[in-house]
This record gives sequence, C-alpha cells and structure tokens, in this order.
Amino acid sequence: MEKIKKYTEVDDLGFYGHFGGAFVPELLRDNLEELTTFFLEIENDNAFQNEFLSLLKYYVGRPSPLYLSQKLSNEFKCPIFLKREDLNHTGSHKINNAIGQILLAKKMGKSEIVAETGAGQHGVATATVCALMNMKCIVFMGEKDIERQAPNVQRMKFLGAEVIPAKSGSKTLKDATNEAIRYWINHTNAYYLIGSVVGPHPYPAMVASFQSVISKEIKSQLKEMTGTENPTKIIACVGGGSNAAGAFFEYYDSNVELIAVEAGGLGVNSGYTAATSVVGNPGVLHGSLTLLMQDEYGQVVEPYSISAGLDYPGIGPLHAYTIQIGRTKSISVTDEEALKAAKKLAVYEGIIPALESAHAIAALEKLKFESNDVVVVNLSGRGDKDMETYLNLDSY
Repeated sequence: MEKIKKYTEVDDLGFYGHFGGAFVPELLRDNLEELTTFFLEIENDNAFQNEFLSLLKYYVGRPSPLYLSQKLSNEFKCPIFLKREDLNHTGSHKINNAIGQILLAKKMGKSEIVAETGAGQHGVATATVCALMNMKCIVFMGEKDIERQAPNVQRMKFLGAEVIPAKSGSKTLKDATNEAIRYWINHTNAYYLIGSVVGPHPYPAMVASFQSVISKEIKSQLKEMTGTENPTKIIACVGGGSNAAGAFFEYYDSNVELIAVEAGGLGVNSGYTAATSVVGNPGVLHGSLTLLMQDEYGQVVEPYSISAGLDYPGIGPLHAYTIQIGRTKSISVTDEEALKAAKKLAVYEGIIPALESAHAIAALEKLKFESNDVVVVNLSGRGDKDMETYLNLDSY
C-alpha cells in the first residue's frame, strides 16, 4: 500500500495522481501563487501553528468528543463511535478550516473575506471568524439554499456578514462558488476562504491539512478508550469532502477501511442525485480536475440532494483519486434513508444530526460488520439548520 504522503501530498502542479491542479484564468494566477507561497511558509511556522491550535482549543472547544453509542453498537453488534464535530463552536467541522484560513488571510495582509456556502455551516463559520478578527465578510449562497437554510442565513447576518444570493443555474452551492470566484478575481484585497477540499491548488491540500485535526484526535481518543489507535472502519459524508478528508487524513497509510458516503438523492439512476463517484467522469470544475457530473458535451449536470451541503456536482480531487484507485470506498444514501437515520439517531441518543451527517449514519445499514470491528462515524454537524425539513416530514 502506498504511504500516507503519496495520498495526501500533491505534486508541484497540485495533483493527486491524475486529479487536482489549477485550471484558472490568468487573472487568478498571481492570487494562487501568492497563496501557495504563504501556505508553504505557515506549515513550518511554529508561531502560526501554535496560534491555530490555541484557537481550536480555547475558542472552538477542541478536542471534540469521541462518543460510544451503546444503542447503535447493540444494533450492529460492534462498537460504533461518533466523532462529535457537531459540538464545535458554530455546530460543525467547518470552523477548523475557517480558523486556519482567517489566520492565513491576516498573515497575507488581506482586508476582506469572501466565501461560498451551501448548507450555511461554512458561511456561519466564516462570519464567526471574521467577527473575531474584525474583517469584512461577504458570503455567496444559492438562492434556493437561502430559502431552505434560513436559520444559518440569520446567524450569518447577525454576525455581521453580507449574504449575497446566487441566482444563476441551480441556485445552489455550485453557483455560489462561481460567484465567490468572480468576486475574488475583481477584488485584489480579498481573500477567498473556500469551504471544502475543492477548487484550484493549493486549496484542496490546505483545507485537508487544517481539517486533519479530526483524525489526529480520533487516534489519541481511540488509543485511550480501546487501547489501539486504529478503528476498522471510518465513515464520513462527502459533498466536496472536507470532513471526510479530515477524518481519513491520518489513516491513509493503514488498513482502516475508509468509506465516503455521497448523496444518492432520489436514487443514482433517477436523474436526481449527487452521487458523483457513481455517475461522474473526469472533468474540470472550479479550477481542479476531478470527478464531475457532466453530460456528453462536458456541461455540468445539476446535482440534487435534500441536503444543501451535499448538493454539489463534483468531489475534492483527493477523494476522486483515492476512490479511483480503490483506497476509499464510496457508497450512496438516498434522501429517504438519510431522513430515517436522522430520526433514529435523535430517538436513540438525543442527538439531532445535520442532514449531511445523517447520510453517514444511514450508511451503517448498508455495511456488514463483524463483532471485532471498531467503527467511527464522523458526525460532521448538528441539525438545528434542518429542523424545518425534519418537522415537515409526513411520516413523522
């Protein structure tokens, strides 16, 4: 098996195997070269890293707990642990990356932050760190997502962010990303604080690096609780894939089974899905070569998911690479299966997961377990933002 650096370290052009790179207009070349230079500097900057870790501990509230769910463990006849990223400040894993990038933006001397968001969790995290650092914040969000994620829109505005609707295309995350990139091109004083392991190099590597704190903690917590650092399986949902990249990061060089759960929507063959690794092909999206939902002419096919955070037509190039070579296993979960899983976790444990995280919980039903398995599910976010969807379900 290839060693960890061959999975998580890109080459000089920003590729993981055949996926990645920086396919951008010339107007963005200088931005990316400047960003790459500063990112390489902070990786070995002790002062930067100490400030990053200090904020994660004292501001975010890390380490997030690793919780043994007795009821899930009894049902599946093996230990099922939940990595409680939903308990972070702002309610998801997104804050880890936002803290790292806002510190980087300050180091670069930028005066305003622009971001995209789908489910709103990254937008809230970005608005939060901008308030903390007294920086102007502009968040682009699909008009459709603004309607279905109203609580997070309210939070962003209360924190002082300007939320601008993206009205083109499907009016979801893809379109918000397009608008954020356009703004970045036209404002040299802006820093684009991207929310996932997508986009042009160095963003996928940078976001994965900031999110790797998740798997570092899993290792130490499992060691304390079970006597071994390694579970047998780690399960995480994937839209762009930042929570999965963080949960998998330290385990690529092991025998741990890594399971990426995509949004099946109404079914992978229904035409209403976001299961990119199943229905996608190599193509360029938002500046990187990755797996992409596209038609025969290379035009993006609009994704569909009940979950705004998974409603994206591509996946991060790290995931595209590791899925293609078989290191990561991908499965899909439908809207209905995710909704049932959310209800189950609420009733079992008194934990209401985000719709994104509910996909990862639903994956348990699709896998086979042995009694000696040790399973970690990354619970990437809390479900406050999705309560209207949950409460409108006829079946409940």
